[in-house]
Amino acid sequence: MSEVKIDIQQINVTEDCNVIVGQSHFIKTAEDLYEALVTSAPSLEFGIAFCEASGDCLIRHDGNKDDLEQTAIGFAKKINAGHVFVIVIRNGYPINILDRIKNVQEVCHVFAATANPLQVLVAETEQGRGVIGVVDGFKTVGVESEENQKCRKHLLRDIIGYKR
Repeated sequence: MSEVKIDIQQINVTEDCNVIVGQSHFIKTAEDLYEALVTSAPSLEFGIAFCEASGDCLIRHDGNKDDLEQTAIGFAKKINAGHVFVIVIRNGYPINILDRIKNVQEVCHVFAATANPLQVLVAETEQGRGVIGVVDGFKTVGVESEENQKCRKHLLRDIIGYKR
């Protein structure tokens, strides 16, 4: 019988960035994600890394900002799990690009899209490594009050501009 080792990989992005972690299934993932992102928003800066799970088993990468590409590669090295991709973005939010990412033909699943500290739970067997889930941010501490609701609505309507 094979043993399973569970590992936690901490992923922390800088205050001006967000990270998206997902799973895909094909060598052209980095190129197709690049095309989806570069055409989604003219000011979006990003780096992509994709852990190839067969053949050469390399981390494939692309992006339009070298520092974000290197950050994505670093996160992919930490996770080191089959067919996992990491996207690090700046000057945009995941909400603006998630549909584009999910519509890339080879994307199977998005585990997380966040600016929070992220823990990627990785299972390792004799065959390899796979992501079994994520811990995104922190546990809740209560239920929002009327004042909290006002603050949330102010953020969405007046600061970010997502609601009118």
